[in-house]
Amino acid sequence: MESYVKLTINAQVGYIEFFHPNKNAMPSDVLQKLEQTILEASKNEAVNVIVLKSSGNRTFCAGASLNELIAIEDAETGKQFFSGFASVINAMRKCSKLIVGRVQGKAVGGGVGLAAATDYCLATQYASIKLSELSIGIGPFVIEPAVSKKIGKTAMSQITIDAERFYSADWAKEKGLYTEIFNTTEELDEAVNALAAKLATYNPEALKEMKKVIWEGTSHWDVLLQERAAISGKLVLSKFTKTILDKYR
Repeated sequence: MESYVKLTINAQVGYIEFFHPNKNAMPSDVLQKLEQTILEASKNEAVNVIVLKSSGNRTFCAGASLNELIAIEDAETGKQFFSGFASVINAMRKCSKLIVGRVQGKAVGGGVGLAAATDYCLATQYASIKLSELSIGIGPFVIEPAVSKKIGKTAMSQITIDAERFYSADWAKEKGLYTEIFNTTEELDEAVNALAAKLATYNPEALKEMKKVIWEGTSHWDVLLQERAAISGKLVLSKFTKTILDKYR
């Protein structure tokens, strides 16, 4: 099955779904398509609220594409690669519609960034999280502002430093990443759909103004996240990281 990003509109709810056969990892082309789809939904008058979801059962998003990461040979390519998640997070931030996150399984690295960049996030008990970047010699620099904004700098630092551990969905809820946790994907979908349907009936202008309030003070992220992408793009070329990545070839 090939990777995809698709937008489905139902009763003024725009469902944006992404998929990649490798545990919903995100190569550059999928990230670019996701950014474009979010921007299109933002402008679409038939959409009042957006649900961000992925296909499959126990993995929401495995983060950046390891194969692409291994192939990076220069700093500019590295920066462009890490700019993918920067562009998606900025698209989510600047989107005029509220974005409800539906996290049905594990989120790693950039996947945690996507969950953090939603405006309201619901998950299953299987939606544990991990920021593994330090363990391969880089860091979650691009997604850090979104993660810190949602769960605070202390919690972000904790999961960044303890880079090889999955933190439970309950921990993520306690810190504010998730609003509610459900036992099954079916229960999650019921709650997500009910919330989205309700929001879709609210005053679109009020929702738009609320979105601005939620993201107040983040206008500098256009520059900041690109600067962070450059840091990661440089570190991925380090001897330490190349040695680690060679093991995955």
